[in-house]
Amino acid sequence: MRRLRKLHWADWAILALLGLFFGYVWFQIDGTLKYKWRWEIIPQYLFRYDEEQGRWVANILMQGLINTVRISVLAGLLALVLGTALGLARVAQNLTIRMLARTYLEFLRNIPAVVVIFIFYFFLSEQLIAAFRIEAWARGIARGENAWIWELFFGDMRRFPSLISGIVVLALFESAFVGEIVRAGIQSIPRGQREAAQAIGMTWADEMRFVVLPQAMRKVVPPLANEFIALVKNSAIVSLISVHDLTYKTVELVSSTRAIFEAWITTAVLYGGLCFLLSLLFRRFERAER
Repeated sequence: MRRLRKLHWADWAILALLGLFFGYVWFQIDGTLKYKWRWEIIPQYLFRYDEEQGRWVANILMQGLINTVRISVLAGLLALVLGTALGLARVAQNLTIRMLARTYLEFLRNIPAVVVIFIFYFFLSEQLIAAFRIEAWARGIARGENAWIWELFFGDMRRFPSLISGIVVLALFESAFVGEIVRAGIQSIPRGQREAAQAIGMTWADEMRFVVLPQAMRKVVPPLANEFIALVKNSAIVSLISVHDLTYKTVELVSSTRAIFEAWITTAVLYGGLCFLLSLLFRRFERAER
């Protein structure tokens, strides 16, 4: 209630305009398109009752949401590792290393993610999967006794090759942005601290490890949090290579039920709710760091 009292009249006006806009869209869909709403079918595609297990289990949309979380977390961790290495390479003493890192960053930052994912998947991923026999390895695990451990982290192991391709390409794409964030954090550290580290005989590696990076990583937490939330939304592109994320599952649902608006509105709410929860989590984390 206190927050509602703090709202200015302009805030109420904006909320009213948004309400009118969504009301107009609803009227156009319901009246002009003669669309028959079927919201009652959506809950059964979120959860279903499994008679064999005797409990409620995730259905198609929640399975997609869980896969989206898996992909985002694994791709985010890999992007953080790669991005930190790229950020260090951008400020390295060796000119060749700096130029190679900048070429990689500029290449990925200036190409659409859709183009990157197709280039990687069709020209590199299939060859690497075949060379390392990843598909046969994943099928062997799926038939094994301890398959549930792998499925906890990667889902259905029969779809592991496409999943790992999606994770890697997302990590490669996002690492370019993480690398620039880390580079900016490193360069924000006062030069006097680096000169002091050099004065006591620290090598460049020790200077970065013990002096620069611990301070830089604390400074870049807010932009890294925003980049991870963007990664969650960008993860929808992996549906183009048949990774069974939330977007892919929604397309399946629309194809089978023709509940176009209900399915996509529900998906938008799930994505929005996930990103909102992440923003609250990162906000709390930032407060704890201060």
